[in-house]
Parts: sequence; C-alpha cells; structure tokens
Amino acid sequence: MKYEEAIAWIHNREKFKIKPGLKRMEWMMDRLGHPEKDINAIHIAGTNGKGSTLSFLRHLLQDQGMNVGTFTSPYIIHFNERISVNGKAIKDEDWVHLVETIKPLAEELGETPLGEPTEFEVITAMAIVYFQESQLDFVIMETGLGGRFDSTNIIQPIVAAITNVGMDHMKILGNSYEKIAVEKSGIIKKHVPVVTAVENNAAIHVIEERAKIMETELYRLNKEFSVKHNYSDEEGEHFTFHPNQFDSNELISRMKGRHQEKNAAVALQVMEVLREKGAPFKRKHYSNSIMSTKWPGRFERVWNSPLVILDGAHNKEGTSTLMRTIAEHYPHQQKYLLYAALEDKPVKGMLQQLKGKFTSIIFTSFDFPRAMNGKALQDIYGGENSVVHDSWEQALDDTIGKMDDKDLLIVAGSLYFISDVRKYFEYRSKV
Repeated sequence: MKYEEAIAWIHNREKFKIKPGLKRMEWMMDRLGHPEKDINAIHIAGTNGKGSTLSFLRHLLQDQGMNVGTFTSPYIIHFNERISVNGKAIKDEDWVHLVETIKPLAEELGETPLGEPTEFEVITAMAIVYFQESQLDFVIMETGLGGRFDSTNIIQPIVAAITNVGMDHMKILGNSYEKIAVEKSGIIKKHVPVVTAVENNAAIHVIEERAKIMETELYRLNKEFSVKHNYSDEEGEHFTFHPNQFDSNELISRMKGRHQEKNAAVALQVMEVLREKGAPFKRKHYSNSIMSTKWPGRFERVWNSPLVILDGAHNKEGTSTLMRTIAEHYPHQQKYLLYAALEDKPVKGMLQQLKGKFTSIIFTSFDFPRAMNGKALQDIYGGENSVVHDSWEQALDDTIGKMDDKDLLIVAGSLYFISDVRKYFEYRSKV
C-alpha cells in the first residue's frame, strides 16, 4: 500500500459520520491485545484550549528528558501531525504500516452488528498501536468531541484534565453548560486525579460531583491552584503560577492571550500531580518550557509587514477570547478580518461579537463539506463595513495589498480554514 492510498482509505471513513459509544473501540482493542493498557496516558478534554494545553505539557515533559507521544485533532499543517512523538509527526511509512494493521480489523468489524468504525475511531486506534509499539514515557491524548463517548476514552489515564466548558457542538453534546459538562467529565475515571480550569458554576458543579463518585482528587483553578497575570507586551503574557506547594518565578507565554496563562497553569498543575506521584521532575525547567511552547493557528503571527495573525476562533468562547486578545495587544491598529466558518457552529453569537471592531470584514468560504457560504455569513452578520469574496486567496492578496505596514489582518472562524490559509503563507514565504 502507498501513503496516498492509506490516507484515502482513512478519509473514506468520513462517510460513516459520528457514532457515539465505545463498543467499536473496545472490539478493536480486544482484537489488538489491548495496547491501550500499555501506555502511560494523560487525557485532555475541553471546549477550547486542549491543543495549547497539550503543547505546554509536551514541552514541560520533554524538558524533563521524557519521550512524549501526542494525539491531536484537527491537524493544522500536515495530516500526519495528529500522531506525533516529541513534536515530530510520524513518517509516511508509519501511516502505511498502521493502516495495514487496522484496515482488516475495520473491515471485519463492519461485518458485525456494530458496523464500520468512523475515521476518528480508526485514527485513535492507530495512535494507540503506534504509541504502544514506541514504548514512550508519556502519551498525551486530546479528545475529539465531548469525552464520555469519545473514542479516546478507551484509555485508562494516570491524570486527566478538563480545560473548560463552553457552548459548542450543542446538537451532539447538549444545549446547556451542565449537559456539556456531563460529556466532558466522562473522562474522569476511578482514582485518576483531575485538573481543571473550568470556571462556569454549573459546569464545575457537575465535574465536582463526578469526581466525588469516582473517588478522585480534583485540582481546580482558583482553588487548589491559581495563576496571576502580571502584564502583556510584545513578548507575550507575563504571569506567575501558584499551586498549593510553591510560588513560581515569573513565567512568559509567547502564545498571546490571557487564556493561555490558564492553559499553561493546567499543564503545570498536571506536572505537579505527577511529581506527587513520584516523578522526578525539576521545577527549574518550567520557565523555559512555557516560553518555548508554540501551537499553530492560535493567535499565530504568519506575516510581519503588514501584520497577519491566524486564530482558530471557532465558537462563541473562542471568539470572545480572540477579541479580548486583540484589544489587549493591538488596541490602536487599523484592523481587517477575513472570516470563514462551518454551518454547525453558533455563527450568530460569534458574529455579533465582531461588530464595530474592524475597519472591514471580508466573508468568504473554503473547500470543506460543512463550510458556510460567504453571503450567508454576511446576511447573518447584518452589519455594515463587510464584503463577500468567493476566493479567500484573492481576498487575502487584495486586502494585504491595500494595508499599511502598521495595519493588522486577522484570519479566523474555523480551524480547518486556518489550516488552508497557513499552507498558503508557507508557500508565499518560499516564493
């Protein structure tokens, strides 16, 4: 099998859509000899911040000399990055090997009453097999959707983390903070410590109740640990981390936005929990780990003159965070926005937050099954100072061409859109 055939087979799973439940994962893991029981896993759920928290934690663990596997979704640059070791995406030949391992099982499973596994279930199984074969020190796995019925919930982690709970994927997860928190807190297992930065009262109550039932220790932001913002500048966010055990020196996140301080604090508290479990981690490395962390598509500068920033603000909370970060770091610049979104997102609530904040908004679309039409976005927006452009590439060129060096262009609305735009800038920087 060639790499292109392997990827085509994986993408063909898309037609089987989302199927909640772990029965198919249990079936595959049983046939594979339960590789999920042979990995040292950390499980991360949350509406926003999973990827950034995972990246902070990977850097923290690597700087302690650990070999770390990561499973993330969606990918931003290359498909292979969904399964990575020490920040490097696995090789094409590894994908082929994994597909050749899982494909016969998937086909056999399709002949049973359980039916064909989905794309995400297949990739999750591939990741677990790869991590088990690689014999890593730690594996960090990010949920795809929710938690309770997410395919990654087949693992038995040593620590779990829930970054936050917001109103996203409501058709699947529920239409209230409580219902969504029930799904996210489904990753909490018996006697497995949990770290969370959830602040919504209704959501944290659900998580606290689940932790009691599972008889596990719960570490909550502003209770068992806290973070203090010092100031923001061009370098990033300056803050200190305060678990119950010690007070850190000043830390700097080069990923901008106050929310990144909370994501970093969750990762740091996971490190503290692992230290309590006996891991020989040295706190003196924390500062460098936080400062060196990057995560593509999260308020990421991709062009300097004029300034172009990509941000995967794909729900109401993410949009609110983006607008706050822009206001804190670029209050005086003339601002433009290129925007594309998916039809299953709370678009109206997202677009309301954009009014009066930009010199011009360009609504567009991109090549993706659930991508909204640019005109439909403009109709929902209903505000002035907006235009529609069918070609986002042409819209980018036109907008950049009329901007001054001191102006700011934000590209936002969907992580899948951000992935396409990022590749465009990669190509542009090479020409």
